[in-house]
Amino acid sequence: MDWFSIFLEVFTLGGLSILHIVFVARISGKEGKIWHMAGYFLMLCLCQKMLVMMKVPDFISIAAEMLVLYIVSRDVLENERAVSCVSSVLAIYITELSSGIMNSIEIITFGSYVGDPLLYLLIILATAASFALSICCYSFVLKFISLEEGVFKPYIGLLLLSGLFFCSAELYILQTAYTYVSVKVEPGKHLMLLSLQLLGLGAFLCTLYAYGRACSALRMQAALFSLSQAAQAQKSYVVEAQLRYEKTRAFRHDFKNHLSVLDGLLNTDRIEEAKDYLKKLEAVSTALSFPYQTGNPVVDILLGEKVELARLQGIRTEVSLVLPKVCGIDDFDLCVIFANGFDNAIEACQLMEDDKRFISIRGERQGDFYMLEFQNTCKLESAADTVVMGTGLSNIQSVAEKYHGAMLTEKTKGLFRLNVLLNISGEE
Repeated sequence: MDWFSIFLEVFTLGGLSILHIVFVARISGKEGKIWHMAGYFLMLCLCQKMLVMMKVPDFISIAAEMLVLYIVSRDVLENERAVSCVSSVLAIYITELSSGIMNSIEIITFGSYVGDPLLYLLIILATAASFALSICCYSFVLKFISLEEGVFKPYIGLLLLSGLFFCSAELYILQTAYTYVSVKVEPGKHLMLLSLQLLGLGAFLCTLYAYGRACSALRMQAALFSLSQAAQAQKSYVVEAQLRYEKTRAFRHDFKNHLSVLDGLLNTDRIEEAKDYLKKLEAVSTALSFPYQTGNPVVDILLGEKVELARLQGIRTEVSLVLPKVCGIDDFDLCVIFANGFDNAIEACQLMEDDKRFISIRGERQGDFYMLEFQNTCKLESAADTVVMGTGLSNIQSVAEKYHGAMLTEKTKGLFRLNVLLNISGEE
């Protein structure tokens, strides 16, 4: 092997190491580091050396490269098996396809440079061009597909099957075209191969685009279903608040009659009967009262239900807020904020030890805005762990934006904060 061949192989493997690790890390939401690339490069070099000595077919060499990348994704980046499989197949296929396209272009256009020293430079430029084409394809894939943990990714097996099909087709083209076809005698076939590979690239990108759109549609469908379920729950809170309001009105209407009865019992020295009557009135009054008085009966009922649910799971709660009586914010939207915020807090506290479960809800008016703060303990992870935007947080953000406000999340070591700012300048 001459020095140029050694340089070209090192240059190629180095470029592939960077491209593969960066792509697999980004599509899975992980951070690719330099030592990941260096380790993968050494593994590729060792694998390539062994396979050359064994004189195995090219498709086995590609399969081995795919296996090495899978191992790095699975054991080093700590991705799931399905994510590691799909990302490895996509990464390898795109670089192989880009290389195949450039090989066809080289055979078609570089024939006249055989024996010319300029050919060495052209080969290096062609290799760099294949890397550039791979980067463009990777960018397209990352735009429409994410395999990050917590991101909705149904039917990932279908994506793997499609990737394997395209990859196998490309390997077959490379194996047959550049091993058994004479470049000098049949150059027209390479033009056809170039067209087939470009069509394959287009079909592959269209498949990924369709998959990405399908995932978005399913994600939207799931969000709408969740929102409809939440809407039904919020309606029940509103109905219960109305019923309790009517019962309270009726109780107040009859309050003078109750006082008259008590007065009659006391005037006739029927003390025990008066005490029993007072106990009954106290029971009725307790049933009509709310555990928390926020100024909004719908929110009061919701908080009462959620606090009781938290209490049954051993979660301490602290609520301190008073909502403006007239603030221009629909009761349904308030329920969306409090229900989703409280549910997320309860879910996070369930992962904590019993003595560390705590939820705090506070509210404060700041001029024309009202600031809500949900705070809860959460599982100890990294000092600045990433917050995944689920359906609940997305619904809260939509409500905040509806009222020209904002939502801010912060997750520090062992503590999660959700701040919701609402514009209440429309109150009368």
